Amino acid sequence: MGLSLVDLRALLQLYGVDDRAVVDGLVEMGKASRKRAWWDDFREYIGDTMVKFIGLESSASIIRQNQDELMPGLMQTSDYARAVQQIYGTPADVVEKKTEVRIKRQEILDPGRSAKFFFVIDESVLHRVVGGVAVMREQLLQLKEFSRQPNISIQVLPFSAGMHIGMKLGAFSVLELSGGLQDPVAVTEHPAAGLAIEDKAEQVSDFVEAFLQLEAIARPKEELEARIERAIRDLG
Repeated sequence: MGLSLVDLRALLQLYGVDDRAVVDGLVEMGKASRKRAWWDDFREYIGDTMVKFIGLESSASIIRQNQDELMPGLMQTSDYARAVQQIYGTPADVVEKKTEVRIKRQEILDPGRSAKFFFVIDESVLHRVVGGVAVMREQLLQLKEFSRQPNISIQVLPFSAGMHIGMKLGAFSVLELSGGLQDPVAVTEHPAAGLAIEDKAEQVSDFVEAFLQLEAIARPKEELEARIERAIRDLG
């Protein structure tokens, strides 16, 4: 049984939390936690770990993500996402459900929300054709549109950067959660092993440091559109 709102208020009083704004915010979060989230309806298709991840993602104030092989899931078009699922031999009905989830998750990118996003993507991601030329062109154009949002920063890690820490760690995300009520978490992603969520402070700190290193050697975000246009021309 979950904590009642009455008990929540009592606990806050016990621990000396009397700031009205903080109390109201925690109470609202308590109310929200008692409601069924939209992603719960997809649990049988995406699994418990992914459900937990989406819950954390939806509560994040800052998301930092490194992608070394594919477009970030939050920026994939439906056709690109569908093609990725098909590559791994996912049954057709599950492909559609997972694609629906992937597109629904993009609602958190709305500039009207307070969350900020920082992406570093490997240069190969811009040139690896997924789903065919038409699908890839649409995907590149959507990436360009997302990059124009004030709450999103996208940098490309060029081939000229040589060997780097991202080659060891692969795709990963670091999520800072709203209100500072929970420590940041790191999430690693691998097609075969799936998602793994890490919340130990030392390990999360290592991922933050790795991301900052990748940001430092990636090209400035102002160069992204030119690189996207070049990738589109290369499609022919």
